[in-house]
Amino acid sequence: MKQKLILTLLFVSLFLNAQDKKETYSFTLQQAIDHAIENNYTAINAKRDIEAAKQKKWETTATGLPQISSNLQYINNLDFQVQGVSGNAFNPSGDPNEISTIAFGTKHSANASATLNQLIFDGSYIVGLQSAKVYLQISQNAKDKTDLEIKEMVTNAYGNVLLARESVLIIEKNKTTLEKTLFETNETFKNGLTEEENVEQLQITLTQLKSSLSNAQKRAEIALNLLKISMGIDINNDVTLTEKLDDLALKNVDLAVLSEEFNSQNSIDYKIQQNNEESKRLLLKLERFRALPTVGAQLNYGANTFSNEFDIISAQQKWYNYSNFGVNVSMPIFSSFRDRARTQQAKIAFEQAKTQLTETEQRLKLQFQQAKTDYEYSIEQYSASKSNLKLAERIENKQQIKFKEGLSTSFEFTEAQRQLYTAQQDYLQAMIDVLNKKATLDKLTNKK
Repeated sequence: MKQKLILTLLFVSLFLNAQDKKETYSFTLQQAIDHAIENNYTAINAKRDIEAAKQKKWETTATGLPQISSNLQYINNLDFQVQGVSGNAFNPSGDPNEISTIAFGTKHSANASATLNQLIFDGSYIVGLQSAKVYLQISQNAKDKTDLEIKEMVTNAYGNVLLARESVLIIEKNKTTLEKTLFETNETFKNGLTEEENVEQLQITLTQLKSSLSNAQKRAEIALNLLKISMGIDINNDVTLTEKLDDLALKNVDLAVLSEEFNSQNSIDYKIQQNNEESKRLLLKLERFRALPTVGAQLNYGANTFSNEFDIISAQQKWYNYSNFGVNVSMPIFSSFRDRARTQQAKIAFEQAKTQLTETEQRLKLQFQQAKTDYEYSIEQYSASKSNLKLAERIENKQQIKFKEGLSTSFEFTEAQRQLYTAQQDYLQAMIDVLNKKATLDKLTNKK
């Protein structure tokens, strides 16, 4: 008994450890984008929308194909319905003022039938087939737009993680350097060779650095979790990023992009607006087709049986066949100009959609111009911030030497430090701006 209990506990322990085991991932930026396009929650539902649109298209198509239905009915007449007739209805010599009653039917009856319906012509069906095709295109374009948005989102999230981590490394390095300087300055103060104010000024800067470091570490963790969510990965799993921010920035500096011509019709937003225009055109066509006749055919075949005993399922029971064929033509004649009003509304909606398409084209051109300008500026800022960082490092290094030798004040040294810290953050931000602005431009030009 004791051995069984131990084995049970061991099994449960192994099971729980297997459940708690984390998955580990490693991604370049492109690998992260590819993974997100397949596993992002919005992307998954966008794929399902396409599948649903395909099924909707077949549903619409099947409406015009042969439809077969069947019916099986059984009736047990517990009490017959009685009909009244004149007294001489069946007996000419009877009193016509008397009322006789008679019941029709049998105790048991059954009927089995099958019906074949076939649509021959219906204008709304023709429009429905075209609309189903457009609906599928809308779903596919929506998926493409989702993929582009995911690419931009993952690029931003990936870059933000690298930015946060680089900030942590830089602040830690600055903190280590400042702690050393503070220690040396404090020792100098103890020997009476410098003022206490210099020590206090460095302590203030160190406190600020510690606070910035704590905030940067928290932001790095949050940024990583945001990236995981955008990629469709559980936030409890481990993710390793294999690229560096400066490498990605250099990779995304592409001056050739600035000379490319922009074709708004390649933009996914333009294609979606085209879908909208086509939808409104089909609605107008539908309203016009309502004036046409609807033609359908029907073929019925069945059999019924009757009995006063419940033996209708017997092999000896006789069934009586019946069948018929019919054609139905429905034609609207006059609706007090209701249909005309509907057609005019659809026409107005179609004209509005055409205007919206023109507006979309102009807006996309302006967005491209803005995105191109922002991207070009980000490249310039990247180059400028890189140069400024080198200058700030040299200035801070010189001020540090002067401060240790007593040739400059703590205020001058602290100011040089702050200038360096600002230059460091500006450089990091410039790199992330290059990455993000390029992603925005790629999204606008439909680059996957």
